[in-house]
Amino acid sequence: MTSTLPNGLGNRQSVPAAAPLPVSLRIRERLEKAAVPFLANDNIAEHLLEGELDQLEIEVAGKVRDLLRSLVIDIENDHNTEETAERVARMYLHEVFKGRYHPQPKIASFPNVKQLDEIYTVGPITVRSACSHHLVPILGSCWIGIKPGERVIGLSKFSRVADWVFSRPHIQEEAVIILADEIERLCHPRGLAILVKAQHYCMKWRGVKEPQTSMVNSVVRGDFRHDPSLKSEFFELVKQQESLLIS
Repeated sequence: MTSTLPNGLGNRQSVPAAAPLPVSLRIRERLEKAAVPFLANDNIAEHLLEGELDQLEIEVAGKVRDLLRSLVIDIENDHNTEETAERVARMYLHEVFKGRYHPQPKIASFPNVKQLDEIYTVGPITVRSACSHHLVPILGSCWIGIKPGERVIGLSKFSRVADWVFSRPHIQEEAVIILADEIERLCHPRGLAILVKAQHYCMKWRGVKEPQTSMVNSVVRGDFRHDPSLKSEFFELVKQQESLLIS
């Protein structure tokens, strides 16, 4: 029987469909197209589609397995590292870097009905982060001072916001600024002061290996910035809270 196909088409192989891009590249392309920054301490949760975080966890686990193999670790026969890649992927995406991939906890604010205008401090709040340069821990404490404006939030919510902000790769100087921005957005205080004291394992564990060195920095805004007496009162309250822990 004579073929009715054009010459050569009868023997041509079908072209396989292109493999889908890794989920990390799909997310990256989406962010770049929308001109959304995705630096180490940025949050990208609102740009993730349903199911992509699970796919990303699988991809990251595969990359961690490659890292372990490149470190000449026999993960196929070493019972201690057999599931390390999966543990590390879960840890990064859902715990230590959750502030990048998970949305901010829901935080309700309430009208300042009694027109409170005296300052108060919350702390110490434990903060945990990781140095952007070496991805080793930053562990410390945070104090937040508020002079209320038109709205207020519950005391426990400061801890939730601080945990969410610090759970990203950071340098401490930027982490404090990001936390201040988030608190101002949530309750629009007339004054805001934040103090963070932390130890950096990039200095304790490696490099200069100084076990006692810590870093202290602060941000003051609004009335705390313009009224020296309020600023002094905040730092005095922090000292009182610290002394309660020592006694």
